[in-house]
Amino acid sequence: MRPVRPARAMRAGFLRPLSPRAGPEGGRPGAGRALGTWLVVGALAATLVALLVPVALFGGARSAAADAPAWKDDGAGTRNTAFGPLTALDRDFVRKVRLAGLWEKPAGRLAQERGTSDSVRTAGEHLVGGHSELDRRALDAARSLDITLPGRPTEQQQGWLDRMDAARGAEFDRVFAQLVRAAHGKVFGLVALVRDRTGNSLVRELATRANTVVLDHITVLEDTGATGIPRTRGRMPAPSPAPDQPSPAPDQQSTAQHSDEEMK
Repeated sequence: MRPVRPARAMRAGFLRPLSPRAGPEGGRPGAGRALGTWLVVGALAATLVALLVPVALFGGARSAAADAPAWKDDGAGTRNTAFGPLTALDRDFVRKVRLAGLWEKPAGRLAQERGTSDSVRTAGEHLVGGHSELDRRALDAARSLDITLPGRPTEQQQGWLDRMDAARGAEFDRVFAQLVRAAHGKVFGLVALVRDRTGNSLVRELATRANTVVLDHITVLEDTGATGIPRTRGRMPAPSPAPDQPSPAPDQQSTAQHSDEEMK
């Protein structure tokens, strides 16, 4: 049998032409497939970015939520009172104010006795005065709202007092200032949370006053220079009367000053 010639084999369909066929608009089919592949890859990348952007934007929110002030739910739910609804957050806040006084007043007395500088002794004086006032307010609120209060510091708080009691000299200044400043930094967020959320007028008044007292304590503790935190630059001046309000009369000023001294 004679061999089939290439021309006849091609006409018979046995061989395919080796030259590339023209694709759409004169292009090659491989180029079209490559373009389609890149389109798919681009679509997948866009989808991945759309999924990751919310995580990047709002991942910090989850971290902030994890760092939110901690409070304990006593499981008693919300009760109606003559002063407004009383929530578990409200009750825990009143208890924490009481607990703060149970360990920070003794800490303040230690600072008055052992502080090696005027600024440490001044911070101790502010602690004793401020928490004596807040303690009275917490006790009054607890009686009116039927809240059971603790009678002694927590184990952790007692441990802080023990550390201060064992320290002397400059070491005492450092231990006192750092422990009490760290505790105030944590409770400051809780005060703001309660002040924002509570619907109870007594708890709101307590939180409002606690906000002022805690900020004052943070400031005087930083002024000791022993907290590792830069000192606060100056104090905020006392608020002056509004332009449309007359200044208080001299007898009113003396009365207000006398009231402030009683509160201290």
